[in-house]
Amino acid sequence: MRTRGATRAATVVLALEAIGTVALAAWQVVALTSGDTDSVVSAVALIVLTIVGAAALAAFAAATWREVSWGRSGGIVAQLLILAIALGATTGAYAHPLIGAALAVPGVVGLAALILAVRRAAKARADEEDARDADRR
Repeated sequence: MRTRGATRAATVVLALEAIGTVALAAWQVVALTSGDTDSVVSAVALIVLTIVGAAALAAFAAATWREVSWGRSGGIVAQLLILAIALGATTGAYAHPLIGAALAVPGVVGLAALILAVRRAAKARADEEDARDADRR
C-alpha cells in the first residue's frame, strides 16, 4: 500500500487537529480545577465530548493513513465542522477574525487534501477493477 502526498497531508492535518483538541481538553480541565466555570456538570460534559472528538480525529487520521474510506469520510465531515466553527468565530457576537482564520486555514487545507485523497483512491479502485476485468477476458 503506497501512501501519496494528499493522503499524507490529510493524515498530518487530522493528527495535528487531534493533538490540538487534546490540548483544548487539557485547558478545559485546568479551567475546571481553577474554578473558572459556572457549571461543573456542563464543564465535565464538555471535557468528555472534547476528548471523544480528539479520539475521533485520531481514528480518522489513522484510517486515512491506512487508506480506509471511512477515515477520509469522517475527516471530511470534521473539516466541514471546523469550517463552520471558524465561520462562527469570525461572525458571531464576540467575533474575532484572527481566531476564525486560524481555524479556517487548517480546515481548508485538510478538506482539500482529503478530497484529493478520495479522488486518488477512486482512481486506484477503478484501475484495479479494469485490471480484474482484463484478467477475466
